[in-house]
Amino acid sequence: MKLVFASNNKNKIKEIQALVPSTFQIVSLEDISCFEDIPETADTIEGNAILKANYVTEKFGLNCFADDSGLEVDALDGAPGVYSARYAGEPKDDEKNIDKLLLNLTNKTNRKANFKTVIALNYEGKQFLFTGIINGKIITEKIGTNGFGYDPIFIADNYEKTFAELTLQEKSTISHRGKAVKQLIKFLEEKND
Repeated sequence: MKLVFASNNKNKIKEIQALVPSTFQIVSLEDISCFEDIPETADTIEGNAILKANYVTEKFGLNCFADDSGLEVDALDGAPGVYSARYAGEPKDDEKNIDKLLLNLTNKTNRKANFKTVIALNYEGKQFLFTGIINGKIITEKIGTNGFGYDPIFIADNYEKTFAELTLQEKSTISHRGKAVKQLIKFLEEKND
């Protein structure tokens, strides 16, 4: 089964392709000749996922799914949240985002945070939402070189290593995106039985 993933983020595509069974072929925006940067103007993570999925369905008439993710930090009232990718401003820069987050957490004892992913699936004329959340904490310095985004400073509950120290397979089994994708796959497999 071919399914368009409304993204050109190579890291996300790789992560999702590793999660889905071989019966699913994930197709990127580039693969359907969509080179526009789809605006993410909603003020919620759910809203951005819906915007991206609807854009592809309306422009190309295809079944597709889109995700949006964010890091929500308790001591910062849920920030950076929906603004995670552009927390330090334009253009997107993971290093600057991490530096700004660590600076904003200086002298804060509560380091609790969670990663949240929402997947919006447009399938046969209907829309479905799947949410994955992983709780953890923000550490004070970057550790690890795998992953992307805030992975080097996030340690999931009951783990010793940052997301950036885990292999793609290890991260995928516990991550917010992994949880949401599992729900998506289960749904699609039940629909196609």
